[in-house]
Amino acid sequence: MSTNFMSQWVYSPVVKDHFMNPRNTWDEAENFEADGVGEVGSLACGDQMRIAIQVKDDTIADLRWLTYGCASAIASTSMMSEMVKGMSLEEAYHLSPMAITEALGGLPEHKFHCSVLGDKGLRAAIDDYLAKQKRDNPFKHKIAKVICECKNVTDVAIEDLVKSGEAKTLDDLERITEYGTVCGKCKEQVAELFDQFKHIYNT
Repeated sequence: MSTNFMSQWVYSPVVKDHFMNPRNTWDEAENFEADGVGEVGSLACGDQMRIAIQVKDDTIADLRWLTYGCASAIASTSMMSEMVKGMSLEEAYHLSPMAITEALGGLPEHKFHCSVLGDKGLRAAIDDYLAKQKRDNPFKHKIAKVICECKNVTDVAIEDLVKSGEAKTLDDLERITEYGTVCGKCKEQVAELFDQFKHIYNT
């Protein structure tokens, strides 16, 4: 077996610690009163995650989580739960998968998607909190990246359409956004994002 292949499976001591001793897990017996709850992923596809937050003065006061998945998913969610306590909603919403991975000391390349799931779960919980407060979400447009420049279609717009169920297929997405109908160079990237969001939101 090659050294390169073996290195892909090596976990840092920090990852091992968070996997063996996960922080802030959700024990339903403790009656944690959540202000917002986000759920992403699908057991049918592998990882599933639920994140609950308590908010005070637009700051993450506390957080609990449950996940069904691999060691990387558990470790990355545990690390994320420690990082966001005390963050403003805006800071937490902008927490990147790369920041979580770096705090863990790295993840095997094929496990990077696990930190993405934690990031999406946290945003879903903040979305839920703001919706329950009947407040607009001022953070989404700040993280949006334009994927289709010709039609100004962002990754956040694609995510919202998949999450809401409005775009169940790529044909639906093209009909609604008209992505790829001019130069077409974005089609491959849009298809990859579409599949990713379908997996995350189990739609």
